[in-house]
Amino acid sequence: MLRTEVIRPVHELLDAHAAARPGDVAFADDVRAVTWSELATTTRRLAGHLAALDVGPGDRVAMVMGNAVEVAETYLAVPRAGAVAVCLNPDAAPAELEYMLADSGARVVVTDEAHAGLVEGTGASVVLAGGSRPGWSSYADLIATEPPVAAPDPADLDVTAFMLYTSGTTGRPKGVELSLRSCLWVVAACWAPIVGLGSDDVVLSALPLFHSYALDLCVLGVVATGAGERILPRFSPTRILEMLGGEQRYTVLPGVPTGFSYLLQAAGDRPPAHRLRLAISAGAILPAAVDEAFEQAFGVQLLDGYGITETSTMVTMNWPHGARPYGSCGLPLPGLAVRLVDPATGTDAPPGGEGELWVRGPNVMRGYWGRPEQTASVLVDGWYRTGDLARADAHGYLTISGRTKEMIIRGGENIYPAEIENVLLTANGVADAAVVGRAHPDLGEEPVAFVVGDADLDALAAHCRERLTWFKVPADFRVVDVIPRTGSGKIKRFELVRQLDEVTA
Repeated sequence: MLRTEVIRPVHELLDAHAAARPGDVAFADDVRAVTWSELATTTRRLAGHLAALDVGPGDRVAMVMGNAVEVAETYLAVPRAGAVAVCLNPDAAPAELEYMLADSGARVVVTDEAHAGLVEGTGASVVLAGGSRPGWSSYADLIATEPPVAAPDPADLDVTAFMLYTSGTTGRPKGVELSLRSCLWVVAACWAPIVGLGSDDVVLSALPLFHSYALDLCVLGVVATGAGERILPRFSPTRILEMLGGEQRYTVLPGVPTGFSYLLQAAGDRPPAHRLRLAISAGAILPAAVDEAFEQAFGVQLLDGYGITETSTMVTMNWPHGARPYGSCGLPLPGLAVRLVDPATGTDAPPGGEGELWVRGPNVMRGYWGRPEQTASVLVDGWYRTGDLARADAHGYLTISGRTKEMIIRGGENIYPAEIENVLLTANGVADAAVVGRAHPDLGEEPVAFVVGDADLDALAAHCRERLTWFKVPADFRVVDVIPRTGSGKIKRFELVRQLDEVTA
């Protein structure tokens, strides 16, 4: 079941594909394409030049760039230099980006013209893609010239190779240390055997490359299996639909739940003819209604899975064959151990009961960078405590029901926003939805719903009363233009709470 042959050093994977399919395109974007033969060379050269800049084992090389081929190349070159690739959100607020650059201690920063101003004054050496500036190294020159030293190409797969920052939805972002083995294990357990990713596939992706979902599937998954990929700079439903209906063949479409919802809206009742064999959703909870509607409209399976940065992405995945309950995030990956633990008692939840999802396996992070106490609080005897609540059916299929820290307590009754959001998304006129808690003088808290769309609010309240126990029905409904989300689709609830606080003030 496990495709363990893909768990190898980066240079071995690249050299194998360069020999087998040298002229095939590995990665392409709106500006540039690179073949497997070229990718083996450019990453080797970049790794050597980084080593010449005194980048060594354990040193961090940060990336502050928009989606592009250069991000994939750098992700691969940095481990070839024996260092740690740190890909940061280029759209983060300047103060947050400054914090992450300082926290990571990056010695080198790779950036592009659009984001060059964000990395000035960091004290790190800068490599600039798509332009030139005095005192900065030119990315184009580095990948075009032989370095003064050879690429180290270390063989140790268990040291930290990547460091990705958490989305900061519950506090300041933390650097998650992942090894090459932990990330490639997910490819070996999920993307290759379950999704069937292989050299005949071409991935069409607008996933932000600074997220673990994109790193593991859209960079390492492609490199491990020999697939090709078209990288889009950002998510645009109109552009994706145009590309799916064009001459180029695309077989795999990864995305997040809100993206598939917007694709459905943009396509209307006439989706384009396409050659997709499947679509993949992760990053947030996929509502059953969206899953069913997409599959009916596009005629392909939309496989939902659950993953987080701390587990090198995937923990569970739905399979393309056999039973697949809509609304479930699937079965645990082969080789993983999972538990559902009652947060109140610390004991395993009974069959059908709800509990915090704990995970143990080769994909679990090495820890949080520079935060031993926070690491110890979530890694207990090899188990990673996710903070996510889930239920398992009689066949082992998991359904994520919420987060322990997002629970709303209304008059002593526990409410999880995800349950209300799933109901809201089945209502006419609702394109997106989120629920947060608002302080109440007598009840403690009460749920407030934010919705995007043109739904009639009285009808929406009636829709909720028909489907939810009375205490779960939102006390208030707010129509907004957009639900604030991270690049992986998670709701930024603190921003919605801030909106409530501003109204109250």
